Amino acid sequence: MPTSHGDSSQRLALTAADGYSLGATLFPAEQPIGQILVGSATGVPRGFYRRFAEYAAARGYTTLTLDYRGVGESRPATLKGFEMDYLDWARLDLAAALEHLHQPELPTFMVGHSFGGHAFGLLPNHQHVSGLYTFGTGAGWHGWIPMAERLKVLTMWRVIGPLVTSSKGYLAWSKLGMGEDLPLGVYRQWKRWCRYPRYFFEDPSMPGLEEQFAQITTPIIALNATDDLWASPASRDAFMSAYRQADYRGLTLIPAEAGLPPIGHMGYFRPSAQPLWQDALNWFDQLAQSRRTA
Repeated sequence: MPTSHGDSSQRLALTAADGYSLGATLFPAEQPIGQILVGSATGVPRGFYRRFAEYAAARGYTTLTLDYRGVGESRPATLKGFEMDYLDWARLDLAAALEHLHQPELPTFMVGHSFGGHAFGLLPNHQHVSGLYTFGTGAGWHGWIPMAERLKVLTMWRVIGPLVTSSKGYLAWSKLGMGEDLPLGVYRQWKRWCRYPRYFFEDPSMPGLEEQFAQITTPIIALNATDDLWASPASRDAFMSAYRQADYRGLTLIPAEAGLPPIGHMGYFRPSAQPLWQDALNWFDQLAQSRRTA
């Protein structure tokens, strides 16, 4: 049963297909015209997306945010010894959230952040989604990253990460002041995929992913800021090209020209980025209108 916060949002306990319990929050719209599922970035707890979810609900979109297993309220008592596949976040966790949210009489959309744009192509029930708008999605290859930041990333993968994970049994990012801790499986797969210019599509141990992504025909917009060091427009293009049958458009944002403060990789969901949210919801409005008149 959902429990309410002081406002109208509702905390939920969802159950993935493998029985894992997940923390989620539903932001109901008073007179809904659609639903939105938020696909979080790697290791980012759902509370980070609260302001966007409230904004979307006020615009008529009942919105669901989710903590992936191992993160936030979906974290076990200890991450040491916790086994999972990075792609479980899409194939099991987001899939369960989408199944819970989707109401066939209204269109369902997805807003992604970084990994959220990867996850869409992995959803077994992606056909429920009428449109994906993703921010800061790209291939994680260090070659797409500017040199100064690249050196930091390589130091993390090659020096700090191995030391911390061998000691703790997971990537204790919180001890380094870098964000949420990550399960060992996520760290290992993320590190491996970042060796390839097109990310996991080039991992020989992951056959068939590109063919899976090629089946998707859903409308997609991917927006990347030019100051996003982790997901530049070139990095975006390298990854999003896998959605080759989709009605796809890539947008490049120069924050200063748009009258916005620096965006980086996390600024897409800070309050100052509200004009970007408005653009995404305006696009969903257009898709919803087309659905009604079809």
